[in-house]
Amino acid sequence: MVPSQEDPAAARGTSEAQPPGPAPLGAAPLPGLGPSDSPEATAAEKVEVELAGPAGAEPPEPPEGGWGWLVMLAAMWCNGSVFGIQNACGVLFVSMLKTFGSKDDDKMVFKTAWVSSLSMGMIFFCCPIVSVFTDILGCRKTAVMGAAFGFVGLMSSSFVSSIEPLYLTYGIIFACGCSFAYQPSLVILGHYFKKRLGLVNGIVTAGSSVFTILLPFLLRVLTDSVGLFYTLRVLCIFMFVLFLAAFTYRPLASSAKEKDSGTKGGNRFSLFSRRKFSPPKKIFNFAIFKVTAYAAWAAGIPLALFGYFVPYVHLMKHVNERFQDEKNKEVVLMCIGITSGVGRLLFGRIADYVPGVKKVYLQVLSFFFIGLMSMMIPLCSVFGALIAVCLIMGLFDGCFISIMAPIAFELVGAQDVSQAIGFLLGFISIPMTVGPPVAGLLRDKLGSYDVAFYLAGIPPLIGGAVLCFIPWIHSKKQRELGKSTEGEKMEKMLENQNSLLSSSSGIFKKESDSVI
Repeated sequence: MVPSQEDPAAARGTSEAQPPGPAPLGAAPLPGLGPSDSPEATAAEKVEVELAGPAGAEPPEPPEGGWGWLVMLAAMWCNGSVFGIQNACGVLFVSMLKTFGSKDDDKMVFKTAWVSSLSMGMIFFCCPIVSVFTDILGCRKTAVMGAAFGFVGLMSSSFVSSIEPLYLTYGIIFACGCSFAYQPSLVILGHYFKKRLGLVNGIVTAGSSVFTILLPFLLRVLTDSVGLFYTLRVLCIFMFVLFLAAFTYRPLASSAKEKDSGTKGGNRFSLFSRRKFSPPKKIFNFAIFKVTAYAAWAAGIPLALFGYFVPYVHLMKHVNERFQDEKNKEVVLMCIGITSGVGRLLFGRIADYVPGVKKVYLQVLSFFFIGLMSMMIPLCSVFGALIAVCLIMGLFDGCFISIMAPIAFELVGAQDVSQAIGFLLGFISIPMTVGPPVAGLLRDKLGSYDVAFYLAGIPPLIGGAVLCFIPWIHSKKQRELGKSTEGEKMEKMLENQNSLLSSSSGIFKKESDSVI
């Protein structure tokens, strides 16, 4: 699922470059439209990696390894455990129906779908808020707090007696904890890596694919043997390990002087850094919506995602109804996870060779195939055909995820990229939350998932059509900006010439007066 991003993008304030997910940013007003005026080929080299410290402190130099490798593994565990559980929710969905289902309740699928969709939606809904907390508290405190909340939410979910309390415990508390733990895990990577940031982010975001491959089998075995409640308690172990892993997010000293003092005093190795963080100039920078291309992108992506999460929630239930004699039905989720990981690495690398905003066309391509594959799910009468559909869907799911941050970087520039992604993920939460319950309602009313999957394929096609206009909008604005910049340069040159002439005439006059 969503998270991830293999291109470096920078943020200012107390945090820095963030790949895939939104990173906190002490935002300043947007100075211009789109990326900087430098050539696109050198844009990635201008990413700033800056940790807030005392006023005037220079950004720390990323060590490119060392302790950073342990941070990378911790971030990989976070990405995998958070989104692995979310992506394998289809297995939990079936178990919830068995545990809480009733023949007298004809809307049970609709009610149960709200649990998983609310959980995924809340993760993205909290992203702009998490940016502010990370900006103020730092990565370590925010992630530790988030993992603790996630543990509490998951543990409390194992003691409910009906489906409704899960909306609060699993859908809100657990999901909010995951959001607070997830985003700092991406932000901290920019503290430790710059040259290798693309590689490191590829490894970290692949964590969700690895967990998506393994967790469906684990969850099926657990739910069949010990039931839903003990399965949730076993998953609490993942959140406890995440809680411990968050302590590895050690902040770097922001200057040589502070580094020396931190080493002598031991503060750098303390569990929580006592450095004072500079408050962001602006908590939310709404000026980025003045960038027309970004505004169109922020509208097109959520539009395309109304049916995106439907297969993750309802596919296992559909397989149980359509292919009752098949064994290892969870292999369909495993296939999505495998090819999603391949797609992230493959298309992330391909995006490096696609210039500028034209990377959007890769997202258009991915939405076309995601929509088409969703429509083909009900048409598969053979289990092997369904596996093929899931493999293709996972591949282009990875494509869509991997180039989120690079596109945002091209549209708004490094200075505002983290809040741009934060706002986008906040918008995404609405369709991600609404889509699966609507599909569940259609299943309850019509008796099958056919219409639900057909309709789920339409929004990606419409959203992809909207995204097609973004390169044209962006290039038009860039031409206008280029013309205004050239005019300002000419005016400045004329002013310089006039000042030179006036100073030369003044000198000549003084020399003439001295001669006289």
